[in-house]
Amino acid sequence: MSGTAVLCSGQGYQGAGMFDLLSDAPEAIPVFKAAEFVLEGKDPRQLVHESGNDELHADKIGQILCCTQAMAAWAVLSAKVPRPLVVAGYSVGELAAWGVAGLLDYEEVLHLAIQRAAAMDKSTTQPSGLVAIRGLTRDKLDPICKVHGAYVAIVNAEDQMLVGGTRKALEAITQDARAAGAERTTMLPVAVPSHTPLLAEASKEFRQALFNAPLPEEVPPDVRLLSGIDGDTVFDVRPGAEKLARQIEQTVDWAACMESCRAAGVAKVFELGPGDALARMMHEVIPDGDVHSLSEFHSLSGFEHWMEVPSS
Repeated sequence: MSGTAVLCSGQGYQGAGMFDLLSDAPEAIPVFKAAEFVLEGKDPRQLVHESGNDELHADKIGQILCCTQAMAAWAVLSAKVPRPLVVAGYSVGELAAWGVAGLLDYEEVLHLAIQRAAAMDKSTTQPSGLVAIRGLTRDKLDPICKVHGAYVAIVNAEDQMLVGGTRKALEAITQDARAAGAERTTMLPVAVPSHTPLLAEASKEFRQALFNAPLPEEVPPDVRLLSGIDGDTVFDVRPGAEKLARQIEQTVDWAACMESCRAAGVAKVFELGPGDALARMMHEVIPDGDVHSLSEFHSLSGFEHWMEVPSS
């Protein structure tokens, strides 16, 4: 086995400590300065300590913070990570993954994040969100969603999915899913019906913004970038950008992304954060794999040591 898989986190785990490991790293300072600009003068390192939970999970702030975390972490760690790379991102994390893959710089990622969030917020005309449902396969969940005008937004495993829709629809789906045998349902701190046809207009808007960005012609040769909607490798940048825009209105198949990472035979897998949700899911796919989240380390030197130690 060789190389490394890098996972870029989505929203949900923003919090006061998310930048603690990176806040004083010289390589991360330019990223924090760029984030301060798109946050209208608020230093993200201070913002996460001074803001309440609701503000940190608002769509605009959440998307910017998640991309800031990934870009700051990668600025600090990229030179210490063995190649080749397999790179994947969860929800808005897929935009950050394009930065990690070298197709967008950190300033472009952050400016696209704010445009992505604005388009999604504008398209959300009713109170909406996502609910996590565990214990039902898709053939049982899809009909329940259809009845209430909602959609499977993200597939995490055969029986673990997120459903997107209006809050009214999600409340009804929660009841129906439990009646159908769901083990657990959890309403997430998200205010938009991400990855569903309800955001078709947002997908169109973001596509235009993405294609106005200075995209390169090719993916770097030592990077395998995965598309979130199917886990396939992005070989051509323009078709890949089309899929990146489309994931706003289309189901994300994270299970397929994890399977692609497993099949690539990488030596190590690490999640950039915030949080460790992706690392925990990868542990279920490759239980004997060398998988960690950056949030698990108490120091950057600890991360570097882990990177240097060969996997068994």
